[in-house]
Amino acid sequence: MQYQPRKRRRKVAEINVVPYIDVMLVLLIIFMATATAITQGVSVDLPQAEAEPMSTDSKPPLVASVTLEGEYFLDNGSVDEGMPLQLDELAALVAAELQVHPDRPVVVNGDRQVAYDQIIQLMVSLQSAGVPSVGLMTEPGDE
Repeated sequence: MQYQPRKRRRKVAEINVVPYIDVMLVLLIIFMATATAITQGVSVDLPQAEAEPMSTDSKPPLVASVTLEGEYFLDNGSVDEGMPLQLDELAALVAAELQVHPDRPVVVNGDRQVAYDQIIQLMVSLQSAGVPSVGLMTEPGDE
């Protein structure tokens, strides 16, 4: 028998990152799932400081209004604007209108001194009526 010297294997100095990638992907999925469960609120399109006016060729928006006295109104062209509504009545009217015209924009108009809670209650009511996006009406600022 002939004696063959053993070849020494070189030590590999590389780090195997596959397990770390697996752990990171699992953590990413967990964070994505919990982030949507934790956040609560109403999705709104907040106006910018220099907001662009609505285009004139789009459909006229449904305007849900809150007065300083806390009364709710809906301007959709067919309801008497002088008649205050309850939140559930307003939501039912908006839902009915969106079934006929699903792409009609909805905006909230409120007195500048209305309590924040009343605006939020209106927006939650609109969200429960199926409004995908709510705009906020503003007056042009002094420049």
